[in-house]
Amino acid sequence: MGPPGGFVRQGRHDKMSRFVSAPDERAERVRRLWESPCAAFWEFRPQGREKRAMSERREVSRRMFLRATAAAGAAAGLSAFPIPAAGSVLGANDKIAAGVIGTGGRGHYLIETVNKLKAAGKGVETAAVCEVYQKRLQSACEKAGLAKEAAVVDYRQIIDRKDIQAVVVATPDHWHATMTLAALKAGKDVYCEKPMTYTIEEAREVADTVKAESRILQVGGNSNSEDGWSKANELIRKGMIGKVVLTTAHHCRNNREGQWNYPIDPDANPTKNLDWKAFLGPAPYRSWDPDRFFRWRKYWDYSGGIATDLFYHQLGHLMVALGAEFPKRVSANGGIYVWHDREVPDTFTMTIDYPSNHTVILVATMANETGVVEAIRGHEGTITFEEGGFKVRFEPVITGPKDEIAHKNARGGDAYEHMENFFACMRSREESVFPADLGYKVMVAIGMGVLAYRRVRTLLWDARKQIVIG
Repeated sequence: MGPPGGFVRQGRHDKMSRFVSAPDERAERVRRLWESPCAAFWEFRPQGREKRAMSERREVSRRMFLRATAAAGAAAGLSAFPIPAAGSVLGANDKIAAGVIGTGGRGHYLIETVNKLKAAGKGVETAAVCEVYQKRLQSACEKAGLAKEAAVVDYRQIIDRKDIQAVVVATPDHWHATMTLAALKAGKDVYCEKPMTYTIEEAREVADTVKAESRILQVGGNSNSEDGWSKANELIRKGMIGKVVLTTAHHCRNNREGQWNYPIDPDANPTKNLDWKAFLGPAPYRSWDPDRFFRWRKYWDYSGGIATDLFYHQLGHLMVALGAEFPKRVSANGGIYVWHDREVPDTFTMTIDYPSNHTVILVATMANETGVVEAIRGHEGTITFEEGGFKVRFEPVITGPKDEIAHKNARGGDAYEHMENFFACMRSREESVFPADLGYKVMVAIGMGVLAYRRVRTLLWDARKQIVIG
């Protein structure tokens, strides 16, 4: 599916997606988006090569905003826990108030998770929700048990609230960096769903900002909360399996409807109950398309497809086991072989070579459930990851006969454990299990995979300049 007539993609290569947009250009768009005092969102329209014009600012009433903020803050103040200001040091008895931005399926699930943590006495609660589709917004408000004033369309109303310490970003990928950076600079800690950002350049900026602002960030790759990955890293560092040479992992799925073909709600109407301009945000302008709204992972404007949705999970926890590093060289292959209703491939593979002389191969298809074993192979043995733990099997030709070693995870890897870790780190100020620096390294490899596929070439990473070559 090509761009509408007259539209030319921005960036260094016209045929490329915004994955290759010039960093300075995108940073300037994000700066304008945030700093404008009255525009809730900007609309970018195609007007010639490498230009986008602004149009139609939607005014936000200051008095309405103040009333909504005050009402929501008063509602939050009924908690038994004291409410610290954003950016202040949290005590063990201080309540953590979270604002959730993006209340689709994942956002709803995270609200449910916060509810469970609250019921377990963890001192956390959802204080506000933000969503561009009113039907979802109302549902999220009810699920969180909030007054209607705590439900907003403009995400900045959440970031501006002084009584909110944590921001949960569960929007489409192309919004992650804008919202995360705004929250970090406002003195808030951030739980951002994977991928951490949409582009490599954005990931670097987020990692730098986390350090500069001394904030806590957790990328929403739940499996990183399993203790097995750090245990595997311990064994590897001790030389248990010898020199690591090859790692494989997969994420294969199959269904009758096609991956990411979520139901389209016939009630959604951009003239009545849905802010389409707010959904697009910094993405290229498109006329209303319900498929793009409800099934956005199929389109390059908002997602990297398999790479950013699924491989980011796999590589995130594998980097914990292997020891995080930037890649040296990345290639990718695949195509649209079954589901021809999309722009992103339904079958995709990546090969990542690392400076430590080790290769990772990631395999996925959305048209068959049979995958490959998730394993780290060394010269003297192999760590095979299985449900709830892993096993170490040795290479008898090198080590001689040796009994296998089994590890059972003591900690699971679902959203409850992952958000629990995030909120605990907000109190302790210790690094989370999926911090921004790791998120950056993972995004470099994942982003290079998307670029390699779209450019049909192998790419290199310049570690000194931190840029993609090729």
